[in-house]
Amino acid sequence: MDQGLFAPLVLGIIEGLTEFLPVSSTAHLLLVDYFFALRQPATFVVLIQLGAILAIVTIYFTRLWDLFRRALRGEKGALAFALNVVLASLPAAVAGVLAHDVIQGVLYQSPVVICIMLIVGGIILLIVDRMRLEAKYTDIYTYPWHLSLIIGLFQMLALVPGVSRSGATVVGALLFGADKRSAAEFTFFIALPIMTGAFGFDLYQSRDLITAQMGLDIAVGFAAAFVVGAIVVRYLLNFVSSYGFAPFAWWRIGVGIAGLAGIWMLG
Repeated sequence: MDQGLFAPLVLGIIEGLTEFLPVSSTAHLLLVDYFFALRQPATFVVLIQLGAILAIVTIYFTRLWDLFRRALRGEKGALAFALNVVLASLPAAVAGVLAHDVIQGVLYQSPVVICIMLIVGGIILLIVDRMRLEAKYTDIYTYPWHLSLIIGLFQMLALVPGVSRSGATVVGALLFGADKRSAAEFTFFIALPIMTGAFGFDLYQSRDLITAQMGLDIAVGFAAAFVVGAIVVRYLLNFVSSYGFAPFAWWRIGVGIAGLAGIWMLG
C-alpha cells in the first residue's frame, strides 16, 4: 500500500521528539523503519535533522545573534565559547566523514546492535545520573577548553546508532564536572555545527539519488521535526533540572528490550 506522506510525517515527528533527548533519535527512526517497513533510505534520516537544527536556531536566535556580534567585536568570552563549540564538534565531524560508509552501510543495517546500544547506554546514563558528582561548571559560557574537547570525544561514540549524541555528550560533561542543566544546554549548541555538517555531507553524497518524491518526503519530515523539536527544546532544560536523566535512561532500556524481543519473534 502506498504510504504517501504518512511515513515521512511520522519519522519527522519522531526525529523532533528524540533528537535532543538522550535516547538516540537515529535508533528510534531506524527501528520504526525496520519494524513497520516505512521504507525510507538512511539518507532521509540524516537530512530531516535540519528541521531539528533550525528549531535550536529559532529558540536561541537572540542569544546566538548576540554571541555572533560579540565575537565579531573580538570579545574574549564570546570568542572562547565559539572556539569551544568548534572544538567539541571536530572529533565527531572528522570521524563521521572517515567512517561514513561503514556507519550507514553496516551499523545502520543492524537492529540488534542498535537495541544493545540503547540498553547499554541507558544503564550507563542511569548510573551516572545517580552518582554524587561535584558540579564545577554550571555556565556553558565558562566551560574550559579541555572540558569541551572531552565532550567532543564522547560525542564520537554517538556515530554508533543507539548510543545517542546528546546522551554521550551529557555523560561526558557530567563525569568531568558539569551540572545537569548546563550539560544538556551545551549539547544544543554543539549540535548546530555537527548536524549541519552531517546534513551538508549527506546531501552532497546523495545529490544524484534525490528524486522529486524523496525531496517532498524530506520536506515533510523536516517540517515535522522542526515543529516538534522546537517544543522539546523549549521545555527540556526545566524537565532535566527537575527530574534528571533517569526517565530517559529507563525509556532507552525499555525500547532496547522491546526491540530485541521483536527481532527474536520476527526471526
